[in-house]
Amino acid sequence: MRVRIAYLEEPPFYWTGEDHGATGADIELADVVLRAIGVSSIEHHLTSFEALLPGVQEGRWDMNVPIFVTAERAGRVAFSVPVWTLGDGFLLRHGNPKALTSYRAVAARNDARLGIVAGTIQYDAAMSAGVSNGQIVAFKDQPRAIDALLAGKIDAYASTAVGSRVLAGAHKELEVVGLETSKEGGGPVGAFSFNKSNHALLDAVNEQLRKYLGSADHRARMAKYGLTRTELDSVSGESAGLIRREHEAIL
Repeated sequence: MRVRIAYLEEPPFYWTGEDHGATGADIELADVVLRAIGVSSIEHHLTSFEALLPGVQEGRWDMNVPIFVTAERAGRVAFSVPVWTLGDGFLLRHGNPKALTSYRAVAARNDARLGIVAGTIQYDAAMSAGVSNGQIVAFKDQPRAIDALLAGKIDAYASTAVGSRVLAGAHKELEVVGLETSKEGGGPVGAFSFNKSNHALLDAVNEQLRKYLGSADHRARMAKYGLTRTELDSVSGESAGLIRREHEAIL
């Protein structure tokens, strides 16, 4: 059995390693789960964020690496049970000269420019906080956003706090500001996604995820990439049930 999975260049979750092969926390999770359900061949397809959902919808690959679940996206693809929940973070130049500690802080400064990968939930978060379209610079992918930040073309790059910490570790001139999440609902959840007609693969992956998530092996593998109990535990129980109910309502 062969499965084709698409991924992006967004460490520590997924990226292309020095051996030119796909690597990362979610790549490893997918490998463990797919091997457990009898998949003998896994093909990794590097793509852009904007092509991720259309690609699985059109059958160019069988599944996508985990991305944040939203109602709009769940109308286009079928999501697995959630595998993590992540808060946002800003990646900035050391010293944070414009004191950008939240989306509202960006909105309060007309001279602040915020980099965001087009189509991500960070855009919605920024707009909800009052950031204007004129302050947002959209990029096709993360590497382009980081290059712009290093070149001084933007003042901050909005992504996940976990991912931002990894990037700051690779660039000494950058630092991270973690953003507060809602204390009521926690952070948004992420999940694998599939073509809505691919019930067999979705069901098999979900069955294995329910067995594997939260295990000692799972925690140890994710810890290598900086994912802690904070990112992993809150997707179980009530959060997982909520997202499944949302899926049922949408589908």
